[in-house]
Amino acid sequence: MSHCHDEAHGHAHGHGHGHGGHDHDHDHDEAPDSGLVHESLYQKIDHDNVVCLNEAEADSGKSVLKPWHEKMDDTKFVESDADEQLILRIPFTGLVKLKSISIRAEPGESAPRKMKAFANKDDLDFDNADSTAATQEWDLVEDTQGQIAEYSTRVAKFTSIRSLTLFFNENFGGDTTKITFIGLKGEFSEFKRDPIITVYELQANPADHKVPGINDILGHQID
Repeated sequence: MSHCHDEAHGHAHGHGHGHGGHDHDHDHDEAPDSGLVHESLYQKIDHDNVVCLNEAEADSGKSVLKPWHEKMDDTKFVESDADEQLILRIPFTGLVKLKSISIRAEPGESAPRKMKAFANKDDLDFDNADSTAATQEWDLVEDTQGQIAEYSTRVAKFTSIRSLTLFFNENFGGDTTKITFIGLKGEFSEFKRDPIITVYELQANPADHKVPGINDILGHQID
């Protein structure tokens, strides 16, 4: 469930978004981007548990984590509420080696100017984000002419991460920050289960086994 926490900014929700009814067909641009699509982590995000702080409209933060073929769709976006800052916490369904972060924003003052990324920092909020050392930070491109800007990570610092927190702390002078797409690229692996836990679970479910067979085996004397 996505949450909107803006109490740290002391601002109540007083406005919403008018999402236009633009229809786009981007199937034609899939072929040139096949490499990017192949490494997309979109399906590995735990979308239900994405959290956005200071979003003006509930659940709008998770809406910008779109599949690659929807990257140019402007009808879904996140805009900050009380000021220009946004925090987005993105959990994964396994372990991720993050290679790059792609951002698309409307050109102008509302585009984000700085981005900080934190690996496995699920407790960040506006009270401690500035004082916490980022895993990596970037100065973002001011005018992308509405296109995607991809920012490479120092991969060694983003290996085997369970969650990613993005902090957009500045824009180019606007009252609010607006982002239309965030794409993550990298490698994914399933969580490794502890074999001790697996054994415990098997023992804790004797109904799953044929008890007489077990008794026969245990009672058998080996010569």
